[in-house]
Amino acid sequence: MNYEVIATLGPACASAAQWDELLRNGATVFRLNTSHLQVDALLKWLDALRLFSSRLGRTIPLTLDLQGSKWRLGYFSTCALREGDAVELVFSANSDVPQVLPVPHGDFFAAAELHPGEFVLNDGRIVLVAETCHSDRIRARVIKGGEISSRKGITIASSSYRHESFSEQDRAIIDATYAYPGLSFAVSYVRDGAEMSIFRSQVNASVKVIAKLERASALADAAVIAGFADAVWLCRGDLGAELGPVEMAAAAARFAEQVPSLPVPAFLAGQVLQHMSDFPDPTRAEVCGLYDALQAGYRGVVLSDETAIGRHPVQACRAAAMFMV
Repeated sequence: MNYEVIATLGPACASAAQWDELLRNGATVFRLNTSHLQVDALLKWLDALRLFSSRLGRTIPLTLDLQGSKWRLGYFSTCALREGDAVELVFSANSDVPQVLPVPHGDFFAAAELHPGEFVLNDGRIVLVAETCHSDRIRARVIKGGEISSRKGITIASSSYRHESFSEQDRAIIDATYAYPGLSFAVSYVRDGAEMSIFRSQVNASVKVIAKLERASALADAAVIAGFADAVWLCRGDLGAELGPVEMAAAAARFAEQVPSLPVPAFLAGQVLQHMSDFPDPTRAEVCGLYDALQAGYRGVVLSDETAIGRHPVQACRAAAMFMV
């Protein structure tokens, strides 16, 4: 089979020597998640990648994730939230107070007042339930605990409310990087075709734009979204946080039936080889899942934690490429 392996760069693979190993072991595209980078830091990555490509004598395609309309926590010290803990969410970009999590999105609090209920953090790893909601502060209780750190995603499980627009940081990234060779932008948390058409119109026509499908409304409108995109990614992390694991699996299966008829390539993302973040070999279930996805017509896969922060990034690329011919 001929397909793409998109390897996310990060602390686990931050040098030219490591990038060369990723390419030698199956990676075909590099990815950077800009939600975890300030613009100055991103430009340093691009300078290093440009020099690396020059030495190779060829352009390595690069995808930059944009936040889109996704809500993310602000900046604070990594902490552990335990079941039963009281937590506050505050309208702020930063917090240095324990058990107070900053959320730099005014529309998040507007949505929470309309739909008080559960808040899902970090792809469902942590769940809070609202006790009181105000326009700039929410008191909540932890019902599923775990470690939480800056810039992780946060979702209101019962809400479809969203004020859709590029953030100031997204706009700055687009303006600073659009001329980089071989570049594409992946827009997070696309709601529907109407929203995707707006995002597409705000990016230079010479740059490819990818739609990340991680909401139920996006899957329902996938064919229309694809008409305004150069590719689509099925992202099972946030989709699982919104729908729960059982409904996520059913939605992913229904989407797989659409893949062959979509007008643009589809990619599978979200824990494709998650076991390899800690171990040097994939599970048999992961190998079967990869094979099934490729047979269903997916054009490739996106590795995230496996290469960005995992212990075995090179082996993960090699495993992801095992069916290549």
